Amino acid sequence: MQPYLQAFGTQFTLGFNPNDYPFLIDKSYGNDTCVSFYFKQGDQYRILWVDHEIANDREVDCARYTIVSATNEGDDEFPEIYSEPDSLQVFECETSKELIEYLNLISA
Repeated sequence: MQPYLQAFGTQFTLGFNPNDYPFLIDKSYGNDTCVSFYFKQGDQYRILWVDHEIANDREVDCARYTIVSATNEGDDEFPEIYSEPDSLQVFECETSKELIEYLNLISA
């Protein structure tokens, strides 16, 4: 079972199939407020945060999908990917359609 399902339950819907994007590494953790995946874009790490589908279920007033810059505090063999307080927002949207278009664009 994928970490996001263990941490957020089988009822949590991503709005996309993570198997379509094998570069997304599930790093979801139960103490986080939302599901997260990390990936490398060029030589930069990114984190994709996926919040609850229903806005009222979100702990923070934000878009459902947000991609931010990230730092690898580990190494390439054992990455430890974290966002920083000064992380840059790379992408943000509310609909899965917009996210899928973006993921298709960066994976091409």
